[in-house]
Amino acid sequence: MQLKMVDKKIEEKESLSSGGVTSDARLVEAARKGDDSAFGELVLRYERRLIRVIIQFVKSPELAEDLAQDTFLKSYERLDQFDTSRRFGPWLFRIGVNHALDYLRKQKRRGWWLLFSDSPSDSPFDPAVPDPRAKIDINQEVQAILEEIPEKYRTVLVLRDLENFSTSEIAAILDRKEATIRWRLAEARNRFQKLWSSRQNVETSMSSKE
Repeated sequence: MQLKMVDKKIEEKESLSSGGVTSDARLVEAARKGDDSAFGELVLRYERRLIRVIIQFVKSPELAEDLAQDTFLKSYERLDQFDTSRRFGPWLFRIGVNHALDYLRKQKRRGWWLLFSDSPSDSPFDPAVPDPRAKIDINQEVQAILEEIPEKYRTVLVLRDLENFSTSEIAAILDRKEATIRWRLAEARNRFQKLWSSRQNVETSMSSKE
């Protein structure tokens, strides 16, 4: 079972870079010269997608917004380190993903929660809709499996199968070669498949004994 099969349909992919490389580079150059409105434009351009990506790691919208703000602050402070011959988007997302993972490590928790729907405690039960417990059970199983997959594989899996980044974009975000990303993605999907099948076999065996 592939990860994206238990997720709801991912929104149509947004462009990682809005306005093109040249436009972003000019805004960065202007921001370096003290034009705060130029950096504000970059924030408007990437804020929504950045928050959505970070939510995949910490789940909490409020926490994701805080981490996104921290990310923009970090990127503003490091603008002199940005190579304007490269794309601004992957550079920004690299800072954001690393910041989210660092936060989780410091909290000594995985923080993956329910990646595919809101926590049941946050969503009131509506008797007019089908019983949500089956979906909740699947979400919990997916969460448990993800926690068993090493971070370097899990991160690629989330960025590719949940956020629908291309392998080239993920390579830029994680600062790795595309070949490395493709290998990690294949390994992550393979591990997820094996863990999923193993859990299903155990559940089937337990059910047959009842």
